[in-house]
Amino acid sequence: MISDSSERFSGWLAALEQRHLANLRPSEVSRALRSLSSYYVERRTRLAQGAALNTAGKRAAFALFYGPLHFLVTREIITAIERARYVAQILDLGCGSGAAGAAWALTSGRCTINGIDKHPWTIDEANWTYRQLGITGYAGQGDIARAPIRGRKGHGILAAYSINELDDEIRSSLLERLAGAKENGSHILVIEPIAKRALTWWPEWTDRFVAAGGRADEWRFRLELPERQRALGRAAGLDPRELTARSLWM
Repeated sequence: MISDSSERFSGWLAALEQRHLANLRPSEVSRALRSLSSYYVERRTRLAQGAALNTAGKRAAFALFYGPLHFLVTREIITAIERARYVAQILDLGCGSGAAGAAWALTSGRCTINGIDKHPWTIDEANWTYRQLGITGYAGQGDIARAPIRGRKGHGILAAYSINELDDEIRSSLLERLAGAKENGSHILVIEPIAKRALTWWPEWTDRFVAAGGRADEWRFRLELPERQRALGRAAGLDPRELTARSLWM
C-alpha cells in the first residue's frame, strides 16, 4: 500500500503542474505565493473572507505549494498516531484543496471521504484531487457551522488548517459537537500551523481533548520537498527545511 500511495502522490504532483501551470509561468505563481504566505503568517483573519483565493495566481500557489505540504504533514501525523490509521470514512471540515483529507484516506487504505468548504473553487479542486488520487468521495459547498457532524464508530473527522478561521462563537459550538462525536465513537483530528502568534483558543481545545483521553502534539518533520515545491518556495523567499504543525487528537 505504501508503494501504491507513493505512486499516486507522484502522479498527483505531475497532474497539479499540468493543471495549474497551463496558463501561468512559475515566476507568476512564486510572486502570488509571496502574497499568499503573508496571509498565513500575518493576516489569517482575512483568509475567511476569501482573500487567499481571489486571483488565479494565488489559487495556483495554494494548490501547487500548500496542497502538497498539507498532504505530507497530515500523512506523517497519521502515521505517527497509529490508531488514526483505522477509519472507514472521513468528514473533512474546511477541506480546502482536499490534500489533507486525501492524505488521511490514502494512509488508511480503503476509506471514503466527504469534504465541506465554503469556497466554490476549493470544492472543484478537492473533487479533482480525490479523482487524481483514486479516492472514493465527494466535496460539497457548505458551512462548518452547519456541517452534519454525526459521531459514528470507525469514522474520522478532520479539521486541518480551518479552525482558526472561524469566529469565536462558531468555534466554541464546534468544540462541543466534536466532543459529542468522539463520545459516539468517531476519531477527531485537528491540525494547525505552529505560528508565531499564539492561537488564543488552542489551550481550551487542548484541555478538552486531553480530558477526553486524547493528546496534543507539536510536530517537526525533516522531509525533502518535491522539486517543484522547493523551487516555488525558494523563489518566494520560503525555504522550509522542516515541516511543522500542531495537532489535537481524540
